[in-house]
Amino acid sequence: MKAATVTDSTRVDPSATPPTELVPMRHGGRHLAALLVLLVAASLGYSVTTNDNFEWPVVWQYLFDPEIMAGLRTTLVLTGLSMTLGIILGIVLAACRMSENRVLSSLSGAYLWFFRGTPLLVQLIFWFNLSALYPRLSLSVPFGGPEIVGAATNGVLNLWAVAIIGLTLNESAYMAEIVRGGLLSVPKHQSEAAIALGMNRWLTFRRVVLPQALRVIVPPTGNQVIGMLKHSSLVSIIALADLLYSAQLIYSQNFRTIPLLVVISIWYLVCTTVLSYAQSHIERHYGRGVHVGANRPGGLAKLRSLASRLSQRSQSNGSPNPA
Repeated sequence: MKAATVTDSTRVDPSATPPTELVPMRHGGRHLAALLVLLVAASLGYSVTTNDNFEWPVVWQYLFDPEIMAGLRTTLVLTGLSMTLGIILGIVLAACRMSENRVLSSLSGAYLWFFRGTPLLVQLIFWFNLSALYPRLSLSVPFGGPEIVGAATNGVLNLWAVAIIGLTLNESAYMAEIVRGGLLSVPKHQSEAAIALGMNRWLTFRRVVLPQALRVIVPPTGNQVIGMLKHSSLVSIIALADLLYSAQLIYSQNFRTIPLLVVISIWYLVCTTVLSYAQSHIERHYGRGVHVGANRPGGLAKLRSLASRLSQRSQSNGSPNPA
């Protein structure tokens, strides 16, 4: 085959300017899909607002009902207490899981296996009926020794105690894995470098490991808080007057089931929206170093800066004094 010859007529004129007009790509399918989605959403919204079976006047009537407000307060308090205790216990379990002590690591692993492997609803019912197994809770000498202090199980485990214990123990198992994953995401050589520079373990954890681990820990923790808010509705099975149980008490008397369910759905949506907004701000705070790395150096950059200052200080101390 003969090679193509380049003539003067086929050469590109170096003085010619490239075309500057940009022709956008056409996305007919994308616009059609967006139009269909908008039509479906508008049709659904019209159906919801015009359907008399929703009984919107009843919804607005019970939206700020005192019983609903009391149930909402119970849900928020229960979520806050259980999540706080779950985070604290999860940190302890994560430390035990990462410990070099085989006993602590094995027991922590067994704890996570059990509470992550059984449904939360089953756990709540189990704690509610604990008196069937242990009618009396006591602190005594091990292996059948005399009792030091004790009380009846039903007197100790009231509805609030059962709900907080059940939610806390279940949540701590998930938080332990979240915390452990965040700590393992920090490269090990950064801790080794910090210790080599003279930092103790606590200072290394506080200044090097924790700031980087929080970037991984915070997002799933925010999701767990929102999940805890919704999972707290399971305590209605033990007759604790949370938001769902308060609505159940009302519609069991007036038989307005759908309007009352709409009422609690509105309040759950309001609470989750507020929590999601707070979560986004917290994530933005701990993720500043990712987007503005020059202004907020990471742990490795801090170690290099500290090493440079120590080197300069040692050189200045070792240099002879001028005459």
